[in-house]
Amino acid sequence: MSSTEHRYIQPTGPKDAMELIQKLFNKYRNATLTAELLSYHQNLTRRLQTDIKHAADQENNQQLAQQLASMTALMQSWTAIRLAGRPFPGKMHHFKLDVNTSPHYKMKNHKIGQAGGHRSSRH
Repeated sequence: MSSTEHRYIQPTGPKDAMELIQKLFNKYRNATLTAELLSYHQNLTRRLQTDIKHAADQENNQQLAQQLASMTALMQSWTAIRLAGRPFPGKMHHFKLDVNTSPHYKMKNHKIGQAGGHRSSRH
């Protein structure tokens, strides 16, 4: 096998493919709109409507079919929002729009020997 055959990620099923497309979509959702990006997005949307929908129908999973329909509608609405010049309002999470995306900060407690530095941060 040549090295070009291992270049692309091959999803194992429709849910895996949907998760991959969701991850890709979240990466480019607020990028500058170009002809290449629009073409790429339309290709992903077409894949959802054809190949992945056919594979989901073969699995006969109603929940997956509903998630696929909501994901397809969300991706189609992205095109209209971005062509109007507005930013996309959130991220895709569990194949739905999640508007309340706030960063989660981890707090590391450093219990240093002194009583006053119980919750001090070391930068």
